[in-house]
Amino acid sequence: MSPPREPGNVQQLPLADHGPPVLDGEAIERARRAALLPAEAAAEALWRQGLVKLLNDSLATELVCVLRYKRHHYTAHGLASPRIAEEFAVHAAEELVHADRLARRIVQLGGAPDFAPDTLSARSHAPYDASAGLTAMIACNLSAERVAIESYGQLVRLVGTRDPTTRRLLEDILADEQKHAEELAGWLTE
Repeated sequence: MSPPREPGNVQQLPLADHGPPVLDGEAIERARRAALLPAEAAAEALWRQGLVKLLNDSLATELVCVLRYKRHHYTAHGLASPRIAEEFAVHAAEELVHADRLARRIVQLGGAPDFAPDTLSARSHAPYDASAGLTAMIACNLSAERVAIESYGQLVRLVGTRDPTTRRLLEDILADEQKHAEELAGWLTE
């Protein structure tokens, strides 16, 4: 008998010496019988509620970042401002994609994405910013990206192997945030 497979992990089935490939019927039967007990179902529901709350806080962070980048895009002044202003617009668009992906995942988990404008700032991990100088804008956005990197890193660790779909989403967003931070840090040294 083969060892049990963890859900979400794809394993190569052994090739038969002769004939077509076949699925592991015993593993399929174990999966069919693996209904959650009531206590396990309650614990799972509580965990999902907590995860949805954390994802909604990340959604708020992304939306505040979109607004901050948009403001900086339209108000950037200085010698290097046209190029950097356009990059602020690119970052805003990328943060909006993150928000959309988080909202979709929240719904998939049975939650409701929270777009309430009255509470966005309070739920966001990073602040909105109305800086007027280009260097201050870059520094504020770099700080916000570092906050996002820390937040997403913690989320990845919290999710662990419990929810591979959410983990992959968070890792994708984390990689984008790291790229943003590297770019912003480079602008401060130019």
